[in-house]
Amino acid sequence: MSEHIHRRGGYAASKEQLLKRLSRIEGQVRGISGMVTDERYCMDVLQQISAVRAALDKVALALVDDHVKHCVMGAEPADRDEMTAELMGALGRFVGGR
Repeated sequence: MSEHIHRRGGYAASKEQLLKRLSRIEGQVRGISGMVTDERYCMDVLQQISAVRAALDKVALALVDDHVKHCVMGAEPADRDEMTAELMGALGRFVGGR
């Protein structure tokens, strides 16, 4: 990758929204912990875990969208192929980790 590319998040405009979503997810995870502490019904706990995963997926997709718009499309033409390959590798790990 060329030296002039700075590895910074392209999500500055949506940072506050992302942090709010992550804070809600953090609360959901604490709620799941409380459910386990209270020995709640397994299926209810699993449903909440599914909701957290879906919420994290939304955050991830927002980051991918911002990355494509700001980092990949904003890169110098000579660097776009490398930036795209990096993105595809990250997406492969994201999807493959399921």
